[in-house]
Amino acid sequence: MRGVLLDVDGTLIDSNDAHAQAWVDVGREFGYGIAFDKVRWLIGMGGDKVLPRLTGLEEESDEGSKMLERRGEIFRAKYLLQLHAFPGARELLERLRRDGRTLVVATSASEEDMKALLRQGGIADLIEDAANSDDAEESKPAPDIVQAALKKVGAAAAEVVMLGDTPYDVKAALAAGVQIIALRCGGWKDEELKGASEIHDDPAALLKAYESSLLGS
Repeated sequence: MRGVLLDVDGTLIDSNDAHAQAWVDVGREFGYGIAFDKVRWLIGMGGDKVLPRLTGLEEESDEGSKMLERRGEIFRAKYLLQLHAFPGARELLERLRRDGRTLVVATSASEEDMKALLRQGGIADLIEDAANSDDAEESKPAPDIVQAALKKVGAAAAEVVMLGDTPYDVKAALAAGVQIIALRCGGWKDEELKGASEIHDDPAALLKAYESSLLGS
């Protein structure tokens, strides 16, 4: 294995609920009633897919683009500083680095949100490169972001594994021909993560099982 592709929200950092609440807040500002329980299970897709499902707006529209920009502002101003990395996240990445794996983020988040999250989680220094929403025509579950991350690793799909927490990560990885290890810490059930090669509770649990997992191969 030459590299590991990393989702961030819900995989390395406990941020899925915060993203969902930011959608609720921005909906209130723009006059859309967005239910937390509805948007929570859309987190993991990019804003280009979440926005029309919640409001009927497209991201290219004037109101849609303003709403997406404002959602990011709310998230960073109101919720970001409350967030933390999951137990074992930094230690897992450090182990992967020691073993010579190239670490590349593959996230549907914006570049601004991604950088802020990595800094807040105390793991930015361990990441070698990243593919975000700016690098893809479509966000997850389309494979575009995973394919962009593969190019940054400079490896074939068979030479990497992805870590993710949502069905959207699983679908995107498999569509790109990449094996994926899923983590339950994002809130999804095992049956919803079908297709993942392995499922572990969180980064700490995966680190404990490192030698017998795909990461140890």
